[in-house]
Amino acid sequence: MTYRLCLVGYGKIARDQHHPVIAEHARFELASVVSRSGVLVDVPVFETLGQALADGPEVDAVVLCTPPGPRVALAEQAIAAGKAVFLEKPPALTVSSAEALGALAFEAGITVFASWHSRFAPFVETARIWAEDRRIDEAQINWREDVLKWHPGQDWLWQPGGMGVFDPGINALSILTEILPVEVGVSEAILNVPKNRAMPIAADLVLSGPDLTGRAQFDFRETGDEVWDIRLTDARGETLTLSKGGAALQIGDGFVREAPEQEYRGLYDRFAQLLYDGVSEMDLRPLQLVADAFMVAERHSVAPFHDPSSVPR
Repeated sequence: MTYRLCLVGYGKIARDQHHPVIAEHARFELASVVSRSGVLVDVPVFETLGQALADGPEVDAVVLCTPPGPRVALAEQAIAAGKAVFLEKPPALTVSSAEALGALAFEAGITVFASWHSRFAPFVETARIWAEDRRIDEAQINWREDVLKWHPGQDWLWQPGGMGVFDPGINALSILTEILPVEVGVSEAILNVPKNRAMPIAADLVLSGPDLTGRAQFDFRETGDEVWDIRLTDARGETLTLSKGGAALQIGDGFVREAPEQEYRGLYDRFAQLLYDGVSEMDLRPLQLVADAFMVAERHSVAPFHDPSSVPR
């Protein structure tokens, strides 16, 4: 069976990841796009989801790639029309609104998928299997990248709800919650917030769980190559390191294994299975950890951040 999709929001992530994967996937067909930026694609383009649902080709599901702010309202609109929903990460601005959306979908019998693309990195499942029968004593996350390279001109990222450095940082937390055999929480946090922005440019979290201590450091101010590393240490001192966002793996001092990144292919394989089974997947633990970090955080004001790619308003 082929599922017809309406892709809502056609920014960088939709262009670079969603559209190419949909075009090559045997289970999906792109039927329409919703965008206000005048994109050129080979399917009908509409300015609003309402117009696409009323006047566009028939679709089975809506893929929401907008910034987080409008996602819940758009998802509710799709569910009311009887369409399944694929949510880019994070699924919503708040945990409570995401939970309410999940409940709405359940009541309507509609599939909703809160996607976490980093969980589909090549060696995340290998790490989960390694950790499942061990007592993990320590977890260390080091997640640094250049915001001007990965998020140029994305002013929404710095506004309330945009999450700032937690936009990539939540990817690390999605991996951690997937591979750890115990639940983890945030006990302390320091957020570095530019004087001219609402959201943090860097964050330092203290993590805790049963027999586990950890630290997660996120930073948008990296000027060299990005660093996306997670290191676990078990009770016997054995270590596992995921690097390159989960595309590379090292156990102890052993050989470093690497594999090509196919995260979004994995996401769409999973979405196809959810649609076939008629079930939803709404794991909100990564979003909850970010919310907890904001609740317990000590905030430090740091130098203003200026993005030369931003369009003056």
